[in-house]
Amino acid sequence: MEKKVDILAIGAHPDDVELGAGATIAKSIAEGKKVAIVDLTQGELGSRGTIETRYQEAEDASKILGISYRENLKLLDGFFQDDKESLLKLIQVIRKYRPDIVLANAIYDRHPDHARGSDFASRACFLSGLLKIETEDQGQLQQHWRPRVVYHYIQDRYIKPDFIVDVSDYVDIKMEAVLAYKTQFYQQGMKGPQTPISDPAFLDSLKARLIQYGRDIGVKYGEGFTSERIVGVDSLSVLK
Repeated sequence: MEKKVDILAIGAHPDDVELGAGATIAKSIAEGKKVAIVDLTQGELGSRGTIETRYQEAEDASKILGISYRENLKLLDGFFQDDKESLLKLIQVIRKYRPDIVLANAIYDRHPDHARGSDFASRACFLSGLLKIETEDQGQLQQHWRPRVVYHYIQDRYIKPDFIVDVSDYVDIKMEAVLAYKTQFYQQGMKGPQTPISDPAFLDSLKARLIQYGRDIGVKYGEGFTSERIVGVDSLSVLK
């Protein structure tokens, strides 16, 4: 069954999308856009939490953001491959949701799954538009579909963005969605092994990045993205 959305956000792990594009998604939903998220893996190799807690956290974060649909492809965390079987799973999702815009992982990053997920999503978006690749959903043959554009959010490593979205009014929603991942990010009294993202300094750095990108375009907060092709505008007046 097709469930048309405006934006499909793809993340290698649950929480990738919230960290990289949560405020942009919240803003898009407030503007009336329909958004779906697909997580490639269950984040099962994470040092903190379990598969079960990650599913609950992802559900909680989705409610905070107002996501229409979310699903998990259950590829292997740390080991998923750019192979035919895996690509067809993502192609099925793209054809089901038929997004105009896809948001995908950073083009390079500290975690190798992020760059791999970036390339994986880009390839699936292209292949999804090929007529001779056949997929089914609930026994029905799917129609081919290629998203209009693919943009990549920015994660741990600094990347100079191709464009920045003014998210000044939506940072609180983003941070609430991020903190829904209670086993992953700093909460007072939390227990378990310390990781690079469970340190309170990580949340400070996340906020600092939003401030930096906002400053770049003369607003309070911004989220940056890279584009696979040149970004066009209808008028000079829309540029900040």
